[in-house]
Amino acid sequence: MQWNELYGSGNEPTESQIREYIDSPLFEDLDIWLRQTFNVKPKLFYSNCAMDKGLWKGWNVKYKKSGKALCTIYPKQGYILSLVPVGEREMTEAELLMPLCTVYTQNLFKTSASGRSSTSLAFVAENEDVLHDMKSVITLRVAKH
Repeated sequence: MQWNELYGSGNEPTESQIREYIDSPLFEDLDIWLRQTFNVKPKLFYSNCAMDKGLWKGWNVKYKKSGKALCTIYPKQGYILSLVPVGEREMTEAELLMPLCTVYTQNLFKTSASGRSSTSLAFVAENEDVLHDMKSVITLRVAKH
């Protein structure tokens, strides 16, 4: 059953239900890293977004620092689907970071940014290398605030 079918807008999931549904050590790693590194706590928000056949619909987990989003996780079984904003202030550093990232992240950045002064990277993290890239981009975002 899909996430948004299990937990509709009137049925907010608990942290343990989110962890159980995602069931990935990558999510555990990211959650602990965000909490410990940036002293942030996740907040739940509900999205009715119908884009991409409802891929973004349902409860999502948002991490914010000083009022700015660091990343938003959309629970999926076995992997992390996360939007990581890259603002205008981070764009130059992100461009410099890309040669150090995986080919996956480089392509994601190229197709997402293409001439924009800001963008959001829609990471599908199914391995530690992509998770590392995601953390690097998030770190840029915090360093600029």
